[in-house]
Formats: sequence, C-alpha cells, structure tokens
Amino acid sequence: MDKLKTFPQKKLPNKEQRHRLFGSVEPAPGTKPVDKHEMADLQNTKEDFLFDLDAVGITNVKHPITLESTLAPKEQTTVAVFTLTSGLKQTNKGTNMSRFTELLTAYSQNGFRVDIKTLKNFTETLADRLEQDDTTVEISFPWFFHQSSPTSGLTGMNHADVSIMVSYDRVHGYSITASLSALITTLCPCSKEISEYSAHNQRGKITMEIDLDDAFDETKADWKEKLLEAAESNASAKLYPVLKRPDEKMVTETAYENPRFVEDMVRLVAADLYELSFVRKFKVSCRNEESIHMHDAIASVTFNKENSNREM
Repeated sequence: MDKLKTFPQKKLPNKEQRHRLFGSVEPAPGTKPVDKHEMADLQNTKEDFLFDLDAVGITNVKHPITLESTLAPKEQTTVAVFTLTSGLKQTNKGTNMSRFTELLTAYSQNGFRVDIKTLKNFTETLADRLEQDDTTVEISFPWFFHQSSPTSGLTGMNHADVSIMVSYDRVHGYSITASLSALITTLCPCSKEISEYSAHNQRGKITMEIDLDDAFDETKADWKEKLLEAAESNASAKLYPVLKRPDEKMVTETAYENPRFVEDMVRLVAADLYELSFVRKFKVSCRNEESIHMHDAIASVTFNKENSNREM
C-alpha cells in the first residue's frame, strides 16, 4: 500500500484575522433602538397617500405543499411557488410583509395542504391579519400522476403544470381561478390528406384556465383530473413516460387515426369544459411545436357560460 503523501504545512491566520484581512470591520456604535416597541413603524403610518393599491405583497416564494389526487399517487408532496398579496388602502403607507410569511409558516406546521377549503380559509385569515378588505393567494406547482403505456401496461410518472388563485373580498366573497397545462401529440390532418403515406406530427401544449363555480365541491370531483382528461382524450395521442415497441405501434397508429389541427384541439377541449357543471368561464389555448416548420402553431378560445359570450 502506498504511503500517504505529505505536503508542507501552510501557516494561516485565524478566522477572525482572515475576515479582517478581507475587509471585515467591527460594528459601528448604534444610536437607534433595538427593541421592537421602540422602533419606528413606517408601514403603519396613517396619512393620505393619494391612491388605493390593487395589490402589494410577496412573490416567487418556493414552499413544499401536500395535495390529494384521484389519480395515483393519491397523496403527494411537491414544491409550489406562492404569490401572496392584498389591497392597500389609501390611508396606509405600506403593508406588513412579514405577516405573509408568518401565516404561510403557521399553515405549514403539518404540511401546507393545497385544497380549496384551506386556501379560502388562508385568504380570509390573511385579510384579518393585515387589516385589509381583500387578499389573494396564487400557487403554481407540478402535479404528478401515473401513466400506463397502452399495450404493455408499463407505468411511469407523468406531470402537468397546475396553478390555483383564490381571492377573498369582504363584500363580494371568494373567486377561484385554476389552470392546468398538459402535453399531448397532434398529427397534421393536412399532411395526412396530401401525402401518399405518413403524416408529420408535433408535440402540443394545451393550457386550460377556468373559473370555478361557487358551489364547487372538491370532495366530489378532482378538477385537475377532469382538465387532464379534456386535454388527453381529444388529442391525436397521449404522451407516455415508458413505451415498448408494441406501445409505439399503438400510439403512432392512434395518432394517425385521430388527426388534429391546433384549431380542432381548442374547440374539442372547449366542448368538454362547457359540459363540466363546475366550470363558469374558461379559456383554452394550444401551442404546437411544429416538426417540419420553423414556426409554432397557436389557437385559443374564450367562453363565459354565464352570459353565453366570449368575454371572461
């Protein structure tokens, strides 16, 4: 066995000396109070500050969450990005930023459970803590689900991008907006029609934004699964994490049997959302990453079921 090599020992100054070497200095003598009750509180200054603010708060807050799903895994943890805001009255100079994160931490003692009931409670409690009339919590996160290949039945993990926004107003109550983006396959109908054989396809991204009905009951329906079904069931084919050769044959033939323009996709998905009783308003958009063109193809449709027009 080789002997360990030895190296000449370098004499270093201690850590405090090293810090001084690189510019650290002693704290300057303080003249301002260190006790909270003696400190100036500029945020709570009361004056006429010209305008009410629509929103003030914090964003890009990454935090672990727990959620339930009707698709396996039934309960899962993931990482969400939070935006927490409230309005601000004209008479208030600023908000108390620390109260946003304090409440988030309090709700996370046993894991922040993302469901409509919890988010409603969170926004109302936040309004009370901030002494404001309205608050909003917006959360975006990846939702994971098992996807089995069509022939071999091999299962892998797929995901969709999800967001939920719950707003609370002391006068008007709650409003709930949710969205889901899923990846699918589309096969070009024009290419299939004009070619002697084959047809080009593309990976598409379907994004659905919905306003949930006030009476929506999360215990009776998983809106995430319903939106995912609307995207995947209307596509030329699904995307799968695991595919063997028999699966590839099935997927490519299924896509060939179900050609879709980007226009077809948004109209078909819109029809499914129209039939969901808990959806009040919706917007469906699709972006196809073309495989033989330099551009992407896009389409969208917006519909308000409450007044039967296309204004959200």
